[in-house]
Amino acid sequence: MSVSASSVGPPTEEVARALGRVLGGEVRHLRQVSGGASRVTSAFDLVDPDGTCHERIIQQDRGKGIAGPGRVRGEVALLRAAGAAGVPVPRVLAHGDDEADGLGCGWLVVERLEGETIPRKILRDPEWAAARAVLTAQCGSALAAIHALGPEVTEGLADHDPLDDPLSFLDTLGEVRPALEFGARWLTVNRPAESRRVPVHGDFRLGNLMIGPEGLRAVLDWELAHVGDAAEDLAWLCAPAWRFGGAGEVGGFGDVTELLDAYVAAGGEAIDPARFRWWSVYATVKWATICAMQASAHLSGATRSVELAAIGRRVCESEWDLFVLLGLAPSPPWHDAPEEAAVPAPPSPFGRPTAIELVEAVREHLERTAGEEAERGARFTARISRHVLSIIERELRWGAIFTATHHRRLEALGFDGDRSLASAIRAGSCDADWAAVGRALAVSARDQLLVANPGYLPPAHLPAAST
Repeated sequence: MSVSASSVGPPTEEVARALGRVLGGEVRHLRQVSGGASRVTSAFDLVDPDGTCHERIIQQDRGKGIAGPGRVRGEVALLRAAGAAGVPVPRVLAHGDDEADGLGCGWLVVERLEGETIPRKILRDPEWAAARAVLTAQCGSALAAIHALGPEVTEGLADHDPLDDPLSFLDTLGEVRPALEFGARWLTVNRPAESRRVPVHGDFRLGNLMIGPEGLRAVLDWELAHVGDAAEDLAWLCAPAWRFGGAGEVGGFGDVTELLDAYVAAGGEAIDPARFRWWSVYATVKWATICAMQASAHLSGATRSVELAAIGRRVCESEWDLFVLLGLAPSPPWHDAPEEAAVPAPPSPFGRPTAIELVEAVREHLERTAGEEAERGARFTARISRHVLSIIERELRWGAIFTATHHRRLEALGFDGDRSLASAIRAGSCDADWAAVGRALAVSARDQLLVANPGYLPPAHLPAAST
């Protein structure tokens, strides 16, 4: 996982002309359909000289940082091998990694398939009920087929130590997150024995799966494929971040036992529970790091975006998930609002409306004006903006007391701030006080969630005054 600045962005007429030259036809209706941290995905129609129209997708790498030379060729070889092995994938029609063609440093064109990819629709709409019923077993079978692919495809894929990533990226970004240091330390100390190395999709989850009425129709977005442990893909699919509000542990729709049983029935190896748990913890730390990286794109000025800014406040969601996985999360019920929060502040010289009341007024305005008559993009941005304003409201009400109690917890542990605690955790100096440090950080993660996203917590953890 990585982020790099690049000129690749929304498609332009220049890109359309370059595509036409490479594919031998006229490109029409080129439009961006998604844009992740590593790639921009656009749809278009390709009209042959005889007038035949084909629906196509192009994926373009944002920059050289996500891949070395030949990475796209390795991905294409993997896609074709997976398709031959029975994994539902889009057919690759063209690809390149030469910037001279005008399409960037890495790109591929695939057929455009019909189906649903929006997780919340797949999880909630009645029309996908039959698909949900079979999706867990289909995912297990697809992953078993991917992991069974031979050495002819693994030669073109990256193979690196998974623990090389999270903390090195946090160091690069300058983030001080004791909870993530805690998670990384647990991963280091509890690392399972080396397993057989297999092709791993790297981002197998709802959002990258196309669903039809019959269930799984295509596995998409293979740019993070690498050589690794099969349990990585299975645990990533089950990470809380990819449940999108659904009740099932597998992507919000399924049961872990059913997934692992289907995986074994399709030829996959049995996954030891301790190994699966290790990769589950890894998924939470990895996703938290990705959130911090995406927020950094906004904070650095590379991509100013209210959506990316809001993602930065999602780090605490994975921190909470981490402590739940490690059995260190505080037990409910929790007390009501902290008594200190009710202590009156000195009279403000600014009068009314107060800062909280101003933020509340803007949020209510967005709620009134961002109705169904607005364009989809505008509605999405308005929802994100309302969410950000709600965070600000809660932080204005709760921030001071949560900050004070957080620092009191650190002082009780013998630390003068997050930085010194994070350094001690990484050095192993906190191993003897592991549970005490973990419980303190878990309470801080909960407090952060009460500001950033109270709905992420189980209801028993919510004080009445937190919403």
